Amino acid sequence: MSKDRVVLAYSGGLDTSVAIGWIGEQTGKEVIACAVDVGQGGEDLEVIRQRALDCGAVDAYVADAKDEFAEEYCLPAIKANGLYMDQYPLVSALSRPLICTHLVKVAKDFGADTVAHGCTGKGNDQVRFEVSLTSQNPEIKCISPVRDLALTRDVAIKYAEEHELPIETTKHNPFSIDQNVWGRAVETGYLEDLWNPPTKDVYVYTDDPAYPPIPDQVVISFKQGVPVALDGQEMSSLQIIQEMNRRAGAQGIGRLDMVEDRLVGIKSREIYEAPGAVALIIAHQNLENLTLEREQGRFKRQVEQRWSELVYEGQWYSPLKGSLDAFVEDSQKYVTGDIRMILHGGRAVVDGRRSTVGLYDFNLATYDSGDSFDQSLSRGFIGIYGLSTQLAAAREQKESKK
Repeated sequence: MSKDRVVLAYSGGLDTSVAIGWIGEQTGKEVIACAVDVGQGGEDLEVIRQRALDCGAVDAYVADAKDEFAEEYCLPAIKANGLYMDQYPLVSALSRPLICTHLVKVAKDFGADTVAHGCTGKGNDQVRFEVSLTSQNPEIKCISPVRDLALTRDVAIKYAEEHELPIETTKHNPFSIDQNVWGRAVETGYLEDLWNPPTKDVYVYTDDPAYPPIPDQVVISFKQGVPVALDGQEMSSLQIIQEMNRRAGAQGIGRLDMVEDRLVGIKSREIYEAPGAVALIIAHQNLENLTLEREQGRFKRQVEQRWSELVYEGQWYSPLKGSLDAFVEDSQKYVTGDIRMILHGGRAVVDGRRSTVGLYDFNLATYDSGDSFDQSLSRGFIGIYGLSTQLAAAREQKESKK
């Protein structure tokens, strides 16, 4: 590895564009820009690549990783019903390990020993980036221009203007925004006052649920936990996520406003939009209710919580996460079937489910003629099931009379 090169996680925006020259001046190293498209929208990758070169990068690597992101990161999140604090579908957390995979590859290809990212010193992303990087290459070094090289926002704007960099500069940008195909995260600005409600300009992925179009019925087909078709039409994972973003987003589904426990120990107010993610996870949960054995389902809900915490905290490559992945994957063996869902006015409501491998037995469940459940067995079952608490209650009564 060369000690004279740094690979920078490059977005094409002001901060990382300035960071190219800033890192060079502060460290004396050459900078290779690395831009990874995970469905964040915006400019063409070739435009971003050229901007990196125009801002002083000695080379630039760009990758369209949308399908990779959908199949290798979003799908595991669906199978695990990945929701941090039972709400947040891990929008940013899922993309970081993928971006880091490309950063490590570029560092190896270009002989660099250091990787740089644009995260601050008080957020989760610095942890996600650096732990993901060193988990794949323990010898790699990590720096943050904002945290380690004093590249503040005002300094970045002044630097861009003085060096006439080909990037728009503005001192009035109230929000910090991160987005990809799985969703959109918005924070800072007036949202930091917890009493301030989000205004309409906060939202992009979702329309106002107070004024929805007519209800939209969709049938989502799963095979071993993976969504494979919408309304009978087979699609790729990316296409399904994108289509559910469109349809659920039109109904205002997936808006979240929460106070979140950050890894660094502080609480943060976050606004999320994740229409496709929320709808798909609700559908998957409902299919699991039909296909998972009771104790397996109960234990999986515990696994899901810990899985989500690990991903949120940057531990995608940890041994525990790998072990939990194995359990989740095994649990999906029979999670196959169809979920019918009504999308309307901010809600995704399941009103139909079917599976050839489900555990619902109509003849056992029905109260009508043809009931195959032997009700005479219940009396003995109740006696044994309640025996321990019955003995404890008898002791309580006996002791209270003394």
